[in-house]
Amino acid sequence: MSTGLIALLDDVAGLAKVAAATLDDAAGQAARAGAKAAGVVIDDAAVTPTFVTGFAASREVPIVARIALGSLKNKLVYLLPAALVLSLVAPWAITPLLMAGGVYLCFEGVEKILHASRPDGHAAAPAATVPADPKALEDQKVRSAIQTDLVLSAEIMAITLGSVPNAGFAVQAAVLAVVGVGITVLVYGAVALIVKADDAGLALSRASWPPAGLRPLVHAIGRGLVLGMPPFLRTLSVVGTAAMIWVGGGILLHGLDVLGVPGPAYLAHTLSVSAAAAVPVAHGFVEWLASAAVSGVVGLCVGAAAIPLMQHVAAPLLQRLRRRDAPAPRRTA
Repeated sequence: MSTGLIALLDDVAGLAKVAAATLDDAAGQAARAGAKAAGVVIDDAAVTPTFVTGFAASREVPIVARIALGSLKNKLVYLLPAALVLSLVAPWAITPLLMAGGVYLCFEGVEKILHASRPDGHAAAPAATVPADPKALEDQKVRSAIQTDLVLSAEIMAITLGSVPNAGFAVQAAVLAVVGVGITVLVYGAVALIVKADDAGLALSRASWPPAGLRPLVHAIGRGLVLGMPPFLRTLSVVGTAAMIWVGGGILLHGLDVLGVPGPAYLAHTLSVSAAAAVPVAHGFVEWLASAAVSGVVGLCVGAAAIPLMQHVAAPLLQRLRRRDAPAPRRTA
């Protein structure tokens, strides 16, 4: 009896070790997959604050919370099961789908650059029809933000799945869940801080609670937050656009390598290693910078080529499908 109990405990200990190793492997792969999705994460953080512009300060955080819940639903309820089914039924399709997401990232990044470079790029947008009910307006904005998040979340989950193609089903599910939840908390936590930073700065600039010796410093920090947020958001938008382009280009180079066309990826690797060898003091940083630059050039070229295709083929086709699916207008007697 005691021998059987010892054997059982030994088996349990062995299973615990396997489970711990699996969790550790999943955590490590989730961290690497999340890093590869950095471009989409930065873009998501740059885009989301625009959806709370124009609302009362008391509604900003609740709106961000509603969008975050919608983002979690997108990732965990819709995209995670779809990704797992894809990995079981058609794993060969992961790389092409990932490359399609890379093309979209390149297209969106180049389109943002072109929009910003036009003379009217920063002109005020034409006034849209605004619902009279503030609740209806908020619901409309939240729906729009969640729809935008669905596209960005699909890119994140595709990048994540492409980062663990040979992992077991359980590890893939764990990595997708960890990356989905972690990135959502990271992005929308940062967005909540961003949208409230100017309010916090205003409160600090008028604060009377600090001791007299610290009050000028606290007021200066508050004014710095108020004045610094607009340029910070512009910088975040620029970094997000650049990240989309170099991440998209990197995805395409890696995808070509996986599909049996290693030349472009080999050339990019050779150039980055050569650049790093020329600056041995900062070898790692220079190699990463050169690799990002080469990926960025690829992303720019692909994004520029994708713009006419999206504008003259994909967009008209989507409009025709929407018109076909739209309900027919009622005839009045």
